[in-house]
Parts: sequence; structure tokens; C-alpha cells
Amino acid sequence: MNGTPLTLTPLRKVTVVRVGRTAQTGPEDVAAAEEPLDVRLQGQSFAIIMRTPGDDRALAAGFLYSERVVRNADDIGAVEHCRHPDQSKAHHVVNVFLRGNAAEEAVRHLDQRRRVVANSSCGVCGRTSIEDLRSDIPPLTAGLRVDAAVISALPDALRERQATFEETGGLHGAGLFDSSGAFVASAEDVGRHNAVDKVIGGMLLQDRLPLPDSILMVSGRVSFEIVQKAWLAGVPVLAAVSAPTSLAIDLAREAGITLIGFVRNGGFNIYAHEVRIVGV
Repeated sequence: MNGTPLTLTPLRKVTVVRVGRTAQTGPEDVAAAEEPLDVRLQGQSFAIIMRTPGDDRALAAGFLYSERVVRNADDIGAVEHCRHPDQSKAHHVVNVFLRGNAAEEAVRHLDQRRRVVANSSCGVCGRTSIEDLRSDIPPLTAGLRVDAAVISALPDALRERQATFEETGGLHGAGLFDSSGAFVASAEDVGRHNAVDKVIGGMLLQDRLPLPDSILMVSGRVSFEIVQKAWLAGVPVLAAVSAPTSLAIDLAREAGITLIGFVRNGGFNIYAHEVRIVGV
């Protein structure tokens, strides 16, 4: 891919034995890439995230935002890939340098954090309990209104921006849209939570949080950590192609988030705060 190191590409060529598909007989296929990213605070390792390469700076920023290590864009001094010439995998290391109170608190966060691998199915593996995830922010207000037709159109709008998924079938997508359904930002990753972190982290780096007039659309199911990330980012409407978990529903009701699942074939289910959706 235009000279990009293989370990930084979102796709990998793989050999495959095809069974029962006479239309596709070639021995090669492509798979979604999964590589470790070492997120460091002030040069010290904070977490290892298994992710699809791409948007690493936004992923690191969004992850630290959801972990409450940073509270706003002013807390971040720089987010940089390691460029050490003696480290062959330096491009899988992102250093986040903090400033102000966040820099002072970094030592405490590093002391408390146990080194874990946040794999592609879990966005909050470093947390010790659900109570640790409870935010200190108030529930979101219900001012936003969104037409039901806008929600119904979101899966296709997101799918149009999932180029790597089209090739591999192995990536999740997250997209940010305004109340009219206009596209704002999107990302792909092997982890649902990583895709969300990339989108929210990108908005954080642009100093565009919170997002009170936005809709977050995700391609898979909605679990607790996805609702938590939306709450922290101030996103009042969260929609998904698949189902929410019971804990996600409980948190959405607590957070004041309109939670929508099974958005497909022109319909959907609303699990919390249906007042924001008009035309139903």
C-alpha cells in the first residue's frame, strides 16, 4: 500500500481453501488486520490495545478520554508515534504527553493501572468493576429531536464508509452524524469499542467535544462500554444494527441517552428515551 509497512496496513493477504463456492476458486483472500498498540503516558506504558492499524492518534486520545485520564482537548499536549530508529515496531507505540492537572495525575493513573491487553471484544478490560465506569457527569438533556426516517437511513450511510469491511467482512464501523443524517466522521476497527474511540478521539483532538447535536451509529451490538463512551462524549442518540445488552439499556436510561437497536429494513427498536425520535 504505497510503501506503507505491512504491519501498518488494515488488510492482510491470506491463503484460503474454499469449500462449496465454485465462483471463487482462488487460493488468496484478505483478512482484517489486528496488531497491538502500546499507548504510553509521558513515555510510560499505560495499556496495550489490540486494534486495526489506522487513526492511532485518535484511538489513543479517545481511549484515554473514556478512561477519564483526559477530560478535554486542553489536557493533551501531544500525541505522537514513537520514531525510535532502534525499535522495529516503534510505529505500534503512541506517546501521549499531558499538561496541567492531567500531567500531574498521570503518575496516579499509571500506578493504579494494571497492565492488560484490551482485546477486540472488550473495551474496558483495565477497569476493576462496573462502579469504576460510572461517570461523574449528569444525564444528558433531551433537547435534540431526530426524525425516524433519519435513523432508518443510517445503516446504509455508515456502510458506504466501511471500505475495508467490504473487502474483508471482518471490521466493525462507527459513524457520527448530525440530526439531519449528514455525515460527520467515521472509523473502522476489529473492535467495536476501538471504532468508537477513534471517532470520539478525532473529535477530541479537534476540540469538538461534547457532541449534543449528534447521532452515533455502530455496526454491531451495543454493550455497556459503548453507551459509556457516548455518554462521556455528550452524544444523546446511539443507534446500532444489532441488539443492545441489558446493561447497556440500563445505563442508557440512567445517562439520558436515546438507545436504538436493530436498525434494519426500515425499522428499529427504541430501548430508552424515545422522546427524541419523532415520526414514529
